[in-house]
Amino acid sequence: MAVKILIYRKVRPGKEKELSEAVRNLRSKAIHAEGYISGETLRSIEDPSLHLVISTWKRIEDWNNWFNTRERKAFQEKIDVILEEPTKIAPYEYEFLAVNVDEALSSLEFSVDGE
Repeated sequence: MAVKILIYRKVRPGKEKELSEAVRNLRSKAIHAEGYISGETLRSIEDPSLHLVISTWKRIEDWNNWFNTRERKAFQEKIDVILEEPTKIAPYEYEFLAVNVDEALSSLEFSVDGE
């Protein structure tokens, strides 16, 4: 099942461009990792020093494999010096509600105009 990884970073003032470039470079490498689906980077409107990366992976194991690569660890070490706080990483999985399709359809009322 696909997972979303939320990565929160608070960058030091004046280092925003450096962080953006570093994240862009890392993503260009992550896209080749097994199980990588997509990624996006957001910056807080209320506090532009707060950055959020949301990446989607096929499985948590794929993320963990990428997380443990030397390349990703080297990236983290490089950006740690421009952050005000340690990076926070939180994995999330999709929550699905089981639906009985027959029951759901039988409760719907259908009508055709004119009838």
